[in-house]
Amino acid sequence: MGAYILRRLALIIPTLLGIMVINFALVQFVPGGPIEQIIAQVQGQGDVFEGFAGGGDAGAGANAGAGSDSGYAGARGLPPEFIAQLEREFGFDKPPLERFFTMLWNYMRLDFGNSYFRSISVIDLVLEKMPVSITLGLWSTLIAYAVSIPLGIRKAVQDGSPFDTWTSGMIIVAYAIPGFLFAILLLVLFAGGSYWQIFPLRGLTSDNFDELSLLGKVADYFWHIALPVTASTIAAFATLTLLTKNSFLDEIKKHYVMTARAKGLSEKKVLYGHVFRNAMLIVIAGFPAVFIGVFFGGSLIIETIFSLDGLGRLGFEAAVARDYPVIFGTLFIFGLIGLVVGILSDLMYVLVDPRIDFEKREG
Repeated sequence: MGAYILRRLALIIPTLLGIMVINFALVQFVPGGPIEQIIAQVQGQGDVFEGFAGGGDAGAGANAGAGSDSGYAGARGLPPEFIAQLEREFGFDKPPLERFFTMLWNYMRLDFGNSYFRSISVIDLVLEKMPVSITLGLWSTLIAYAVSIPLGIRKAVQDGSPFDTWTSGMIIVAYAIPGFLFAILLLVLFAGGSYWQIFPLRGLTSDNFDELSLLGKVADYFWHIALPVTASTIAAFATLTLLTKNSFLDEIKKHYVMTARAKGLSEKKVLYGHVFRNAMLIVIAGFPAVFIGVFFGGSLIIETIFSLDGLGRLGFEAAVARDYPVIFGTLFIFGLIGLVVGILSDLMYVLVDPRIDFEKREG
């Protein structure tokens, strides 16, 4: 297993390099870079934009993105010295290849530079937004597992019964409803839309959070996350329930289950002493991947609807503003996390069932 992990770790470097190369190359052809954004803002305001480079740090991952071109659309009437200063600040006075290797060198030293427009380092910006995304990802995953596993087991045991039929109908409906549509429905019903004002509309905490007692802070926190977590849980809940049911049905039909029953073991002992371990292998081992999927995927719309300032909105706003240090810095960080989580998922398989040996399978 050790050799397998070392090989997987060694593959992280070329995989990350490929991700960065492809995305950096694609960005070179995207119109409307950060300089164009500033030119538009300057012309719209009618005066010179002060502090345009968000702190003036063009290094440490900031010199990434679209190439430099003196013929910027809409740049007429602006002093050439101003355009040249912008290019120096953003690092666009250097060739793309040089900017790319400078960016990689900085990333190897865990120096991701500063945001172009926010006067804050990329790392600090990610850490600032992280609590919102962790809240959505962690609680959604835990609730989905807590509900889906018992429900899936009962559906497998009562396969074909009225309970299995009507719960399957509910699951299909839940899976078919887009998360953002369900989020809007929750807002309309329970957040003062057209019916009841039960839950708050925005944020993770109340304005007087610091003044509350410990119990009051816990209650306030769960009060605020109830609707967004519910909205982000629905799709994962449906998928995990059906996965659990199908896994149990496959195991229940195997010969070792018939043998255990023939020995006189109780149904509960057969189900949870023998079937559970084998049936739950794929469900439990996939926990890291499910968490990362909820953590990174689909959070933008939920965060926007509930006015939560998390990583989803950060990525969207960085893409719109062409904030290349944030785009490439977060791409590198999250790509690395995703690759490491893939290794953790394999380790989870081995922990759940030590009989699995990836080295023999590769051989």
